[in-house]
Amino acid sequence: MNEQHARERLAEICKLLYDRKITVSAGGNMSVRLSASEVLITPSGTNKGMLKPEDMVKIGLDGKVISGGKPSIEHRFHLALYRMNPDTNAVVHCHPLHCTALASMGKPMRCNITPEGVLLLGKVPMVPYSTPGSEELVEAVAREGHAMAMLMEKHGALTQGKTLEEAYDRMEELEFQAELQLIAGDAEDLPADEIKKLEGMR
Repeated sequence: MNEQHARERLAEICKLLYDRKITVSAGGNMSVRLSASEVLITPSGTNKGMLKPEDMVKIGLDGKVISGGKPSIEHRFHLALYRMNPDTNAVVHCHPLHCTALASMGKPMRCNITPEGVLLLGKVPMVPYSTPGSEELVEAVAREGHAMAMLMEKHGALTQGKTLEEAYDRMEELEFQAELQLIAGDAEDLPADEIKKLEGMR
């Protein structure tokens, strides 16, 4: 991907996440793959609604900083996902209110209530809590690295996609499904045969 375009698009997606209240203040981190060996990621401790293209930090898949700035403290689980999933070209980690509510209560995410949940998210695992930035958290995320989306216990949510737009769409859908679950309570899932049909449409 062209680096300047990637910087601009990542800044746009960060502002969209902020404006949609899917992330707040300096919370979360977002990244996009530039090449087989390089990634752009949001800098550490910055308000995601105010980031400019030039603020993004370029790092190698080995974690080495290539262009100025300090990468997010959680850059290592981004890199782990890129290394294990060649088709992943973007990772979005946020602290959306309803997702974080479920994750704080230890309630599993139900994504079979609506067709969009099945199509965009699939099975959403809960990553056990570990200190942000720790190797334990990197390992916990990597263990669920096959998932399109995951909740992070008492922390937030994470999505990945073939494009930055797909990773964003999954995060927006994940937050919608979390809010729906909290509002709808015991609403039944779609019938099993319909879920199977939808899974075949991905």
